[in-house]
Amino acid sequence: MCAAQHGGSVEALLEDVGHRRPPRRDPVFHVVSPGPGSCRRRDPAGGKGVVGSWGVREPGLRAGITLSKDSVAAAARRSWDAAETFRSGPVCPSTHPMNFSPTFLRRRARQPSPALQLCCCKHVHSDAKLKDPFSLAQKDLTHLYDDIKKELCVSGSELRSLCDYYFDGKGKAFRPMIVVLMARALNIHSNSESSGLLPGQRSVAMISEMIHTASLVHDDVIDGSDQRRGKSTINDMWGERKAILAGDFILSAASMALARIGNTAVVSVLSQVIEDLVRGEFMQMGSKENENERFKHYLDKTFKKTASLIANSCRAVSILVNSDPEVHEIAFQYGKNVGIAFQLVDDVLDFTACAAHLGKPSAADLKLGLATGPVLFACQQFPELHSMIMRRFTSQGDVEQAWKYVLQSDGVQQTSYLARRYCEEAVRQVSRLRPSPERDALIRLTEMVLTRDK
Repeated sequence: MCAAQHGGSVEALLEDVGHRRPPRRDPVFHVVSPGPGSCRRRDPAGGKGVVGSWGVREPGLRAGITLSKDSVAAAARRSWDAAETFRSGPVCPSTHPMNFSPTFLRRRARQPSPALQLCCCKHVHSDAKLKDPFSLAQKDLTHLYDDIKKELCVSGSELRSLCDYYFDGKGKAFRPMIVVLMARALNIHSNSESSGLLPGQRSVAMISEMIHTASLVHDDVIDGSDQRRGKSTINDMWGERKAILAGDFILSAASMALARIGNTAVVSVLSQVIEDLVRGEFMQMGSKENENERFKHYLDKTFKKTASLIANSCRAVSILVNSDPEVHEIAFQYGKNVGIAFQLVDDVLDFTACAAHLGKPSAADLKLGLATGPVLFACQQFPELHSMIMRRFTSQGDVEQAWKYVLQSDGVQQTSYLARRYCEEAVRQVSRLRPSPERDALIRLTEMVLTRDK
């Protein structure tokens, strides 16, 4: 279903997702947990869950899925049909109005749903073997963290310790990897004789990681988090005041590196990221009472807080090598759709992965009062969630009850399916570039986003 068919509206996309909802409260399969934060998964009868049987897999759900053979076979058939029918995904720019009709949510609950989706990225792209993104980007990222530390070079030993704390080389470097691969793919698309990374493009990759890390430092202060990447947060180690100053200092160093690129268009594009981060944080602090507007608010917030950095970084490296606005838009749309899908999967993992595996507490979003995709979808099967969302899960027992409702609904599956649709659109966009190993790696990356477990 292409953008023209959707008319640029998220309503049609969510109707497509919603039309695949079971018309009952009983879950098609059970993901049963004793409660938030537990690593244990079991089926209601006390037996062991069955995962991966009969060749069906749900991205983000790793264990504790109890299925009947008939239901799996039926889901597989429906999923295959869906994979063949919907080869391209959503186009829902954050800046475009998303109009929800009053009957939208009611219509969603009356239609059947394929509870499980096949891993079907191979149906979107026909290359026999897609390149591994990490191996292709490794050479350009080898000294990434060392170069960032040079940008943060300060005389004060304590400030240096704070700034270097997350730049220890143990992060995923997901954003710089996308930027590097996109830059190389665009260089080949624009000039077949050279695929080497331009100095300005490598700077954009470095700046993207600096902005991302600074936002994490500030987020941890706002959320009062004490765990990040499997270790204590900066605010837990040094206090909130010093953490805020450290985040500010990292942003200032990133701004200086950005200015040295010497391209005003790139400066403007990446400055938009910082504005979006702030606006997204304010959006997260609020909520919408109208259920029809809630998902729009959620996706807008997701774009600003997560996808804007990836999308605008991809646009920035395209500006440095190509003057065609259409090429800039391809880069932007790939980054936007992958970024939104990445966050949707992250929201799923908050319900399906244990704290030890994530490196941060599970059910963290509920405890912060946040209604993410799985909760919003579950709300249509369990209207009791509406009042909990409005009071931000502050009453005693709200978090535990909301957790149970989500796992008893198809909220996790619907959110995973929505993430897949965004990834399919990312593939559609980047496939417009000239074939190259880097372009194929970007396609492969969408599958890795959907199947990651931390």
